[in-house]
Formats: sequence, structure tokens, C-alpha cells
Amino acid sequence: MDERILKDNECIELVKRGNSAAYSTIVKEYMKKAYYIAFGYLKCESDALDLSQEAFIKAFRHIKKFNTGHDFFPWFYQILKNLCLDWIRKNKRRDEIPLEDTFETGTPPPDVLLKIELWRGIEKLPLEQKEILVLRYFQGFTYQEIAQILGKPLGSVMSALYYSKKNLRAKMGEYINDSRRN
Repeated sequence: MDERILKDNECIELVKRGNSAAYSTIVKEYMKKAYYIAFGYLKCESDALDLSQEAFIKAFRHIKKFNTGHDFFPWFYQILKNLCLDWIRKNKRRDEIPLEDTFETGTPPPDVLLKIELWRGIEKLPLEQKEILVLRYFQGFTYQEIAQILGKPLGSVMSALYYSKKNLRAKMGEYINDSRRN
């Protein structure tokens, strides 16, 4: 077991024995990752912050169920993911201000346009493909870590990532071809 997992498990054992202050070490370790994962699902800073905090609270309330023989983060990730998916189902597309409408000068710069199109393409992907792309390229997890987080074999993760990129490329094809002509 790696050092981080041992440290996490020591803190969790302390929490299970009544030392709730030890949980702050876990929160500090994962709060940034949790926020960005929630943001990847929700695309709203305040909602991502709220749900990432709610996930830590929910994990704390159920910490006695956690098996310290395992890595904390994949268990926590499932809690966070479920909260995000529930939120999405309950709040199906609230009134949003399109990103491109927030620029006062009219047309956003080309690099911003590419980011807008990239996120549009990602949003069109099936949830599993979107999730794998976000974990790999926006969170920087290794294939092995993604396999552990999602509870899937390494080969399945590699295959899913390949098809996610292929699908994204197809969805952005028109934009990519237009930008290459310029």
C-alpha cells in the first residue's frame, strides 16, 4: 500500500474512534480534486463547491462503513459522483448564460473559442466517456488510478479512453476542420 493510502487510513481509523478533527486531513488532501470533479459534472462553480462539500459531509457520516483496507478516494469518488448525478437529474438544464455571451467585446479570443467548443463536444458524449476524459485529462489521474476509482479493469479504461477521444474528435470534427483552414 502506498504512503498516501496508509496516511488516509490512519486518519480514518482516528475518526472512527471519535477523533473527528482527524477528518480535516482527509478533506485538505482531496478538497481541490473533489471540487474539480464536481465542476467537471456541473459546469458551475458554486454548485461544484456545494456538492463537493456535501460529499465530504456524507462521507464523514458514513465513515464507519469504510473498509480501511482499501483506498479512500475511490469510495469517496462514488459518493461525489452520485451526488452530482442526482443534482443533474433534479436540475435538468437550468437557465444558463452561454459562455460565448459573457464577452463584452463580442467574439471571444480563438483559444477561448476552442475551449468552448471542446466543452460542447465533451457535453455531447455519453456520461461514461465524459467521465473518463475528465478524470484523465482534467484531473490528471493515471490509467491505473482511473481503473481503481471506477472499479474497472485497466484494459477497459484504456479502451474506453480511446473510444472517448475518437467520439470527441468526431463531435468536434467540423470545428477542428474549420480551424485548420484558417
